[in-house]
Amino acid sequence: MKTIGLLGGMSWESTAQYYRLLNQGIRARLGGLHSAKIAMVSVDFKPLEQLMQQGEWLIIGEQLADSARRIEAAGADFLLICTNTMHKVAAAIADAVNIPLVHIADATADKIKEENIRTVGLLGTSFTMEEEFYRGRLSQKHGLTVIAPSMDDRRIVNTVIFDELCRGIVKEGSRRDYQRIIETMRSQGAEAVVEGCTEIGMLINRSHTAMPLFDTTALHVEQAIHLALAK
Repeated sequence: MKTIGLLGGMSWESTAQYYRLLNQGIRARLGGLHSAKIAMVSVDFKPLEQLMQQGEWLIIGEQLADSARRIEAAGADFLLICTNTMHKVAAAIADAVNIPLVHIADATADKIKEENIRTVGLLGTSFTMEEEFYRGRLSQKHGLTVIAPSMDDRRIVNTVIFDELCRGIVKEGSRRDYQRIIETMRSQGAEAVVEGCTEIGMLINRSHTAMPLFDTTALHVEQAIHLALAK
């Protein structure tokens, strides 16, 4: 079994989901007392969140690249960044190490295309919904049509992520807001929704909407398990 590298803590709520799902997945496949081999660095999110708001992405990239080097030194065979938004600096992180970086958008898009879906709604932080590092990767590399919420609805989605989900808070009112936003994107032609923030699965799952959902956390984990067990 290969060792999975996790760059986490952004937020730790979703990183905890990565750890649980990886270990459950390995046990399900190998049985008994098997668990995932993991090398992880979990960072303090608050200083990074402040740098995000200041637009200091070069500094963020340098700091996360240093964490990635520590993960590689701990014996990881490949690396996952346990957050969608920080893939904005994925290139800087990938360039800092000699092990492969498993990109969360690629793992998600591969599954979307397997389902023969071509138009998706995208939920995530404002950075993820608005900037090319993520939505552009889905469209340009994978040929998907991406629909994002309106500006007002993007503010709602972003606020719920940072003020609630990243703090482990799940509110029924926020769930209703997300359900409304999902239905709006459906009316605009979305065939499915990408939960493009690793915390969104805490709020919205298949019991909350008839729209097909692509949980990026679960799909990232699925790809990592496949690579860890590959001969």
